[in-house]
Amino acid sequence: MKDARYGFGLVRSLMWGWLTLILAGGSGRFAYSAPAQPATLALLLTAPRENLEKSEIGSMNLLCGRDLAGEFEVVLKDSLDRLGEWTERVRTETKRHQYRFMRNPAEFEHSEGYFKMLMMAVVLAEDFGVHYLANRQIDPASAADGDGFFADPSAVFLHGVLGTKRGGTCSSLPVLHVAIGRRLGYPLNLVTTKGHLFVRWDGQGERFNVEVSGQGLNRFEDSYYRKWPFPVTDEEVAAEGYLKSLSAPEELAVFLSIRGMCLREAGRPQEAADSFASAARFAPNCRSYKRMELRLRGDVASTNTPPAKLQPEPKPTK
Repeated sequence: MKDARYGFGLVRSLMWGWLTLILAGGSGRFAYSAPAQPATLALLLTAPRENLEKSEIGSMNLLCGRDLAGEFEVVLKDSLDRLGEWTERVRTETKRHQYRFMRNPAEFEHSEGYFKMLMMAVVLAEDFGVHYLANRQIDPASAADGDGFFADPSAVFLHGVLGTKRGGTCSSLPVLHVAIGRRLGYPLNLVTTKGHLFVRWDGQGERFNVEVSGQGLNRFEDSYYRKWPFPVTDEEVAAEGYLKSLSAPEELAVFLSIRGMCLREAGRPQEAADSFASAARFAPNCRSYKRMELRLRGDVASTNTPPAKLQPEPKPTK
């Protein structure tokens, strides 16, 4: 499958001539009933592993983003209600325009999955103003440890994009698309590469990657993510679990690692180390989680070590 780099300019030429996205929906509510979700992060971390497969990705992400943002408290119910509203809009608009794909599938590369993801991207951008935060657009060449990317938790967790800002980053926008898609029955997975998250459609006879953190909607092969945003070696792919669809425990581990980075930026290294320890427990085959935990515990130990007492100089002898 060839790479397809569709920015919204090209999408507009394909779709927006005939898309009229209605902001005041008139269709009935979509009755989505999620399984009972843990109410706190502590309960989520102690849940049996098999129960994690039943946990909703949006709920897991929101719980990991709580107690981080100071004055911006994550209201779990409000965020999940808004996620449900957005899901309903995507569902109704996709259904309303399904005939476009049926009439001319070549316009969408003969991929119904691609058509559905494209509809989701257009609805989120046009109806709800979802966008990548301009102040978090960092050139990979200039990215560095401690560059402040994780200083604002609302930029890297779902509560930010679901709130009034409607903005996110590659840490939150892929999660939003996966959360909505799974509610709609789409076979979506979260995938990692070095310093980045992306979406994979894998099922219903199709498999393709979706880049939702740029301008518009892009499709790239796995080989693209071996070079962008950072080059990765075969050894790193194996040691970190890059380029494979994540399980629910591995998704939780990603969110815990993001939480850990936010805590580190906030000057809370002990809590950050604990978060990375939990991440390593849920994804033991990801080498960097354990390394980061040990690094942070080393920082805590060096901070807590009292300075050596100065020995008094010997008095001169007569």
